[in-house]
Amino acid sequence: MTGFASNFLNHFAWPWGHRNLIWQFARREVLGRYRGSVLGVGWTVLTPLAMLVVYTLVFKHIFKAKWPGVDDGNLSFALNLFAGLLVFNWAAEFLSRAPRLMTDQPNLVTKVVFPLQVLPWSGLMSSFFHVLVSCVVWLAGCVLFGQGIHASWLALPLVFMALAPTLLGLGWALSALGVYFRDLSEIVGLFMGMLLFLTPVFFPLSVLPDFLQVWVNFNPLAIPIEALRSIGLMGMWPNFASLFQLFAVGCLVAVGGAWLFEKSRKGFADVL
Repeated sequence: MTGFASNFLNHFAWPWGHRNLIWQFARREVLGRYRGSVLGVGWTVLTPLAMLVVYTLVFKHIFKAKWPGVDDGNLSFALNLFAGLLVFNWAAEFLSRAPRLMTDQPNLVTKVVFPLQVLPWSGLMSSFFHVLVSCVVWLAGCVLFGQGIHASWLALPLVFMALAPTLLGLGWALSALGVYFRDLSEIVGLFMGMLLFLTPVFFPLSVLPDFLQVWVNFNPLAIPIEALRSIGLMGMWPNFASLFQLFAVGCLVAVGGAWLFEKSRKGFADVL
């Protein structure tokens, strides 16, 4: 058990020795996604801008939708919705790809000395790059639409740090299981599609009855989404206790995911 704890800290939780490798893989994934396109990485700015315009047009001016508890004279609906999708899309993009992290690169799996556990790290970082750009666009929208700049923005990194261990743990588990169950990628994609409507993306958590709020809070995406809205749209500091609780539970998920990955990796080369 002590050996696994040391291995987890050095190679999974804090792979500082492989930081250059993680950075190179993440950079390659980001650049490879837009290779050959006219705008290139510029799509990372254009896409969230277009999303914000579409959400504003559809929900505010076509459906005449209102966000509970906000002034109907501003564009808070689009900004609230964008905040929810910002967190959800990070999780959906990473987790949907996680089951294929090993199967998409069999040449790396067959290399005995290659640290396969860093692939979820690089996948998480490459997907976070798009979140970072979207977050900048969202904050700019908050300022332009009258929400102002608040000191609470300093807590934004804590929101994403609180969710990262859960995503990493699930990433290690899914990438390991995806080697043996090739349908897992489709199952995860279907599950994330359903989870979108069970996550407070299109509605605030406060509109749910108390007993439903308790159950929705088990969704690890609910706390970061609500915290993001509090920080950017209300100028309030997030609930640090909830973020710490999410981080602590996420660390347990990360340990479980790392253990499953370590136990399963011996058979990767044989299956692939």
